[in-house]
Amino acid sequence: MGLLDGKVAIITGAGGGLGEAYAKLFAKEGAAVVVNDLGGPRDGSGADTSAAQKVVNDIVAAGGRAVANGDDVSTMQGGENILKTALDNFGQVDILVCNAGILRDKSFANTSEQDWDLVVKVHLKGTYCCTMPVWKWMKDNGKPGTIIMTSSTSGLYGNFGQSNYGAAKAGIYGFMRVLSIEGRKYGIRVMGLAPGAFTRMTSDLPGFRDKEPDAMALPENIAPGVLYMASDLAADHTGKVLGVSSRGVREIKMV
Repeated sequence: MGLLDGKVAIITGAGGGLGEAYAKLFAKEGAAVVVNDLGGPRDGSGADTSAAQKVVNDIVAAGGRAVANGDDVSTMQGGENILKTALDNFGQVDILVCNAGILRDKSFANTSEQDWDLVVKVHLKGTYCCTMPVWKWMKDNGKPGTIIMTSSTSGLYGNFGQSNYGAAKAGIYGFMRVLSIEGRKYGIRVMGLAPGAFTRMTSDLPGFRDKEPDAMALPENIAPGVLYMASDLAADHTGKVLGVSSRGVREIKMV
């Protein structure tokens, strides 16, 4: 018996890094997975859905169930199409992990309006656009579920050169807190995640580029913490942010 047997999970930004690790572990634990990834470089330019399809191929080859989706998380149409992919292929959705993101790191004085808008659009608006259709479906169909939103210590504590990213991640924290209150009425759990991992997104950032990857900070070693959040083991938890890193799993409290 897997921890997610009979569940259907949507994971955005799952064509590599953390999202890929989540998707593969969720599938191993019995979930059918929608692997969403627009593709393209870390700065959000371009698109290539082959990464999502490769993850799906790996899951299917290992005996799991998965389908690829290449929609843009930062549009309402994209969010609705991602949900439709889950419903058309698996008939339901139980878990949403909002993981998709980009980086355009610069000191604030050098951050253009485009740099600001695009990062906020993908992270904060993208979380909204993916959550709204899933939220409405769960609410209208009386189907309790779990929504995991990716925040960051950059948004909770601050980090040099990430004014756009930090603002978006702080916004996601506030969004999560509000929905965790509203969701109690419908049995919808909403939690925040602040992962610390070596990925394509972080490999050349200050504090990471000169370090050898810590094996415990690789995506596959972060994924079990997210699995816990998505599973019935965390059924009593909502409105919390869990920091998952090589140092372990800890609750991050803001007040």
